[in-house]
Amino acid sequence: MTIPITPSNGPWPLFGVAASRQLEQVALAGAEPQALMAAAGLAVARLALAVAPHARSVWVAAGPGNNGGDGLVAALHLLRAGRRVRVSLLGSANALPADAGAALQQAQAAGVSIEAGLPARVDQALAIDALLGIGASRSPQGEMAQAIALLDGGNASVLAVDLPSGLSSDTGTLLGAQAVRAHHTLALLSLKPGLFTAMGRDHAGRVWFDALGADARAEPADAWLGGHPRWSTRQHAQHKGSFGDVLVIGGAPGMGGAAHLAASAALTAGAGRVYLARLDPSGNDAGRPELMPRSLAHALQPQTLQAATVVCGCGGGEAVRAALPAVLQHAARLVLDADALNAVAADSALAAMLAGRAAQGQPTVLTPHPLEAARLLNITTAQVQADRISAASRLSRQLNACCLLKGSGSVIATPGAAPSINPTGNARLATAGSGDVLAGWIGGLWAQQAAGDGSQVAAIAAWLHGHAAEQGDPRLPLRAADLIEQMVGAMGMP
Repeated sequence: MTIPITPSNGPWPLFGVAASRQLEQVALAGAEPQALMAAAGLAVARLALAVAPHARSVWVAAGPGNNGGDGLVAALHLLRAGRRVRVSLLGSANALPADAGAALQQAQAAGVSIEAGLPARVDQALAIDALLGIGASRSPQGEMAQAIALLDGGNASVLAVDLPSGLSSDTGTLLGAQAVRAHHTLALLSLKPGLFTAMGRDHAGRVWFDALGADARAEPADAWLGGHPRWSTRQHAQHKGSFGDVLVIGGAPGMGGAAHLAASAALTAGAGRVYLARLDPSGNDAGRPELMPRSLAHALQPQTLQAATVVCGCGGGEAVRAALPAVLQHAARLVLDADALNAVAADSALAAMLAGRAAQGQPTVLTPHPLEAARLLNITTAQVQADRISAASRLSRQLNACCLLKGSGSVIATPGAAPSINPTGNARLATAGSGDVLAGWIGGLWAQQAAGDGSQVAAIAAWLHGHAAEQGDPRLPLRAADLIEQMVGAMGMP
């Protein structure tokens, strides 16, 4: 059965190439010859008819492997459904794997138009990308690259089989200069991590899934795609003391807005009391009178830090470095963002203090963007983006903390657990201050469940943060101050 993958119907297990291959072997062992490809091709054809019901002509770009075989089976069913089907088969027909070779013979016998080489242009209303499967690891070259360019350059609606060709199954990065930009992708047997992070969401379009009768529990998941969180209901007898305290430390000269946004988000997320200790004492919070100002000296007292969920670093500048030793030593629960992360990256003693917090029963959530993660890992931003899941996991292990690596398909990683990918969000969040809102919201949620898992709190906040951005015009940015109220409204939306 084919089902759509949406931000609300998870969580879903994700499987990299190795685990997907193992699932495939298990499925093949329990099926009749060619049965798995027959089921895959039928699923592709059915989805093609569903997403493009008025398309009378179809071009299938079939590669030299089993992905191409799936496309050939789909072409056969589409011809039988009355569509005009044209197949371009790349590679030698004699070199096809056994099941794909059988699919070719069946398609030819049924009268499917199959030709070697590529057309000059794509005139069909629907194009099916069946070029490359999950095993591709090199930049597409020659005729393969030309086929990808044809798929991207035409006006046809594009359906990718299993994975857009040219996209890495495991990382969501491009294998070369170009990958298919599909309108729809039908993942078969397993969902792949690369569909949901890095460039994956831009290239996969709407993702659909058909397990083809396989049982994904046969292999442990490499990662998870998050689902719709549950919101806690407040009890009548609760009071503001029931919802915990948040202490925000940040706002160096010229950056007071960042700390203000974080504190406002924590308050809106439901913390009972929010204290704001500015690194620039001349700042004010007239726009949010509920926030309670505290001096930095008071905020850094051990008893103050031990009693609160601390959000540190938002707009911290260089000044935050001096506050970090006390924060790292005493904060009961800690969300580290922005300049606090940069200070840790530049100081091995601070990094050691951070890594030692977990052993003291003091959990930490880190919220880096790719550049901050690169500094912490002492690698380049390009290396972080080349494998976002591995980078987040490595950082979480290195610092013994939950790491929420922001970006397209934000990754939440915790030592000893499979990472998760947040399914919501878009480029409307690419505005100054949106990360401060996220850090503050995490703090506000965490304060209400002091014994809760920081990674679960981070996943809830990330989901809502991204969901709020999806409610407006994707062509326009979402200003950070507006984002807070948008997150409140998004809580009631499906």
